[in-house]
Amino acid sequence: MVLVVDDDLAVRVSLQLLLKQAGYATRAVAGPAEALAVVREAVPQLVLLDMNFSAATTGADGLALLAQLKALAPQVPVVLLTGWGSIALAVAGMKAGAAEFVTKPWQNEALLQTIATILQLQTPAGPTPPAGRRALDQQFALGNIVGEDARLLAVLRQVGQVAATDASVLIEGDSGTGKELIAEALHHNSPRRHQPFVKVNLGGISSSLFESEMFGHRRGAFTDARADRVGRFELANGGTIFLDEIGELELASQVKLLRVLQDRTYEVLGDSKPRRLDIRVVAATNKNLAELVAQGRFREDLFYRLNLITLRLPALRERAQDIPLLARHFVAQLQRTYQRPGLRLGPAAAHWLQEQALPGNIRELKNLVERAVLTTPHDELEPADFQAREFGVVVPPPASAALPAPGTITLEALEEQMIRQSVAHYQGNLSKVARALGLSRGALYRRLDKFGIPYSEG
Repeated sequence: MVLVVDDDLAVRVSLQLLLKQAGYATRAVAGPAEALAVVREAVPQLVLLDMNFSAATTGADGLALLAQLKALAPQVPVVLLTGWGSIALAVAGMKAGAAEFVTKPWQNEALLQTIATILQLQTPAGPTPPAGRRALDQQFALGNIVGEDARLLAVLRQVGQVAATDASVLIEGDSGTGKELIAEALHHNSPRRHQPFVKVNLGGISSSLFESEMFGHRRGAFTDARADRVGRFELANGGTIFLDEIGELELASQVKLLRVLQDRTYEVLGDSKPRRLDIRVVAATNKNLAELVAQGRFREDLFYRLNLITLRLPALRERAQDIPLLARHFVAQLQRTYQRPGLRLGPAAAHWLQEQALPGNIRELKNLVERAVLTTPHDELEPADFQAREFGVVVPPPASAALPAPGTITLEALEEQMIRQSVAHYQGNLSKVARALGLSRGALYRRLDKFGIPYSEG
């Protein structure tokens, strides 16, 4: 049963009708005393709670009732109903234990989705699945994620539990820990798996470009709008949008993002017609958002909108037993990329890698392995092959007497090999790589992203 608490009769009737049509049993009451009486009589599955029951509209009545409800039935999730101008009040309610907040006037579909998601998260989980990686792989699609450490497996179990819901997820972790892979796993194990998965690097979008990039624009909407542009939200509609580097988003853009996430509508620049949005939101950051909130650099209301579920990825140094597994995985990939089937990681090299700090995490390990492969003529990798890279001694890759025979390799694969070898030869200095290959920096970045070649912006 869903309990509706609102002093406005029209709101109560409207919500009861909506919930009944969606298959929920409901009770609706006008004030705090009646709400507490209902909860004492029969504990509801969820409470929809208005924040104001007096002419003062301070929200004090709603916060007081929330505290009483949580004391009486702490396990019952409470969703707050508030006006857009009362977002700060809703945030205070979230701190006091509310599960979510919805602004008035609400979108019926969005409200029902919120209720369904929260109830799914409240459903008691079945027996804890076995801890082994093999059992998790049998239940969920996790093929791109390598590792067997207990800390990683705990995260993967969380992924499996929340993927089936539409809950917003915030992924926290150091750079290079695999946050994008976790976001992809959430999507591929969700009911939206056959719909788009769209990644947006928010760190690269200034506030002046945010609306055009995210909402799209019509030709002529502004001076440089020479053609229509489809925004990222439209590309992701029906699927999942992955907001990477959310902690880098400028405050002016945070307000615009919050409105879209709250109202589930947006407008294309140059077109005043509101468009409905049906997406699952996954965000990621390598920063501590709570600290950014305290410093005034990240909106508290957006923080609470994003982190209904938080997944924290361990740094690679915290799961050192996975380093040899990951290194061998990368070597296997490079066997195919460079057509060197005899490539292998020697036991001494595996042990040496396991003892390294690797502050760049999985990305640094992959880079380290690839550079060793590119600068070593023999097939079995030993510690010295990695140490040479560490001390800046780069051995040039063996020269080929001639181009590959026609039909043995595609032009695209040859281009990828040349770029990889150049990145290794110039030790990641992209200015030198671009100059040597006769490419602009922008063209080089596009090819690096296309081929999945790791690089540093510095």
